[in-house]
Amino acid sequence: MVDGGAVDTSTPHSARLWNYWLGGTDNFPVDREAGDVIAGILPSIVTLAQEDRKFLRRSVRYLVGEGGIRQILDIGSGLPTADNTHQVAQAVAPETRVVYVDNDPLVLTHARKLLTGRTDYFEADLNDPSTILRAAADTLDFSQPVAVNLLGILHFLRDDDEARAAVRTLVDAVPAGSYLTIAHGCDDINKAEADRIVEFWNERGTPKIKYRSAAEIARFFDGLELISPGVVVPCNRWRPDAGTGDVDVNQFCGVAVKS
Repeated sequence: MVDGGAVDTSTPHSARLWNYWLGGTDNFPVDREAGDVIAGILPSIVTLAQEDRKFLRRSVRYLVGEGGIRQILDIGSGLPTADNTHQVAQAVAPETRVVYVDNDPLVLTHARKLLTGRTDYFEADLNDPSTILRAAADTLDFSQPVAVNLLGILHFLRDDDEARAAVRTLVDAVPAGSYLTIAHGCDDINKAEADRIVEFWNERGTPKIKYRSAAEIARFFDGLELISPGVVVPCNRWRPDAGTGDVDVNQFCGVAVKS
């Protein structure tokens, strides 16, 4: 467990909550309490977190293996757990450069331990994509393809126009052959349950969230070519392997390429 320091330990935070559900120790009593309550409201939440992490592994392996990507901009990276983006990517191609972005100071504390010659981290917010792009340019070459990963982050941008504008700014900044990967809270499977979790979190946690439908999530990929299966699906339905679960989760995802 890290020292709280200047970190707010009185309010549950999404990065620490996710860490708790994935079995990590970098969280505080307020996060564990909220995590247990949310799990009681939405029993599948731990499965959701696990399937989201498995999707990260499969999608990064695809991007670096089949997609030939050697640069990844991972925005909203959260606290390090097992199989972080740079570990998965560099296991396939050691030369892959990864830049992590998050707005939680606790993540920065841990990110310093991860930094290598091909891995970087800086603190920024998806609400300001231009700043992200300027900072990332110190490590990434934006004349070459880049994979932009937005896993579990877009549902914190609750204004639809602002969320789409942020994604468009990022996509417009990368060349053809680049990829966009999204995992996003979705209310298609069990809307009543999803509404309860959003209401609970927005009353107690930070930052606030908004779940969207699969059709709304798909709009973030406008102008791009979705990789098979060609539509946004629950994370456990995107190119499943032997370790993927059978229970559909309320976290939908997609991977698309810019032509």
